[in-house]
Amino acid sequence: MAARFGPEGKFLAGGQSLIPLMKLRIASPQHIIDLGRVSGLSYIRVDGESLALGTMTKLAEVASSGLVAKECPALSQCAAQIADPLVRNMSTIGGNITHADPSNDIPAVMVATGAELVATSSRGRRRIPASDFFVDTFTTALKEGELLTEVRIPVGVGKLSAYLKLERQAGDFGIVGVAAVVELGTDGSCTGCGIGLSGVGPKVLKAKRAEGLLVGQRPEEEAFERASQAAAEDSQPVGDLRGSAAYKRQMVKVMTLRALRAAIKGREGA
Repeated sequence: MAARFGPEGKFLAGGQSLIPLMKLRIASPQHIIDLGRVSGLSYIRVDGESLALGTMTKLAEVASSGLVAKECPALSQCAAQIADPLVRNMSTIGGNITHADPSNDIPAVMVATGAELVATSSRGRRRIPASDFFVDTFTTALKEGELLTEVRIPVGVGKLSAYLKLERQAGDFGIVGVAAVVELGTDGSCTGCGIGLSGVGPKVLKAKRAEGLLVGQRPEEEAFERASQAAAEDSQPVGDLRGSAAYKRQMVKVMTLRALRAAIKGREGA
């Protein structure tokens, strides 16, 4: 159907993004391709060294999954903070990702964890690194006729993660959202790091310089401070009703520091 309708056809998953856009006349697709009765797109499982999720999996299921909480705490925490229970019961992880709203929460977890996003079409399947998937505001690397069918998040011993969001009130879009992943080696030093920022750029941002400052370091306050400062400096916030650009940049530093602390604290509670 996607191949037949081309750009005039839009996929409908949970409808929590597309339907509001249609009501506002921002989107006026000629054809709606309902994914609700497509089997095999809703699951959560470990597949090799990855946590695999079908893209029609509801965010409420992600938030309540013991497997997700164990393998990727950042994703569990993130899903639980999105909007309200009514929205989470309808929204899908795939819909949240492909909408590519720079204020959406899930994309920050995707880039921080180094997830791979599987796109499927009549031409076959391909895997897209999350860092390449988000091209611009509301724009992804999906080609015409492609459907996002699976999310694959690398997991394993030593990977610690957390997601924190600063919001004016529960259920609001975040002023700043930070996903932090810290991978520890056998000697206790940081062998890998991922930091994703939402709400402070034209698309979700990967704080590459901050990540680099942590690799090879002990997961301690001084290193976290330097990385958080770098993340703030490299963010691209725009002032709006939720705060000035200067305020948001300062909150990137604060929330990145807290997210890194929370990730390490997860090890202590394990």
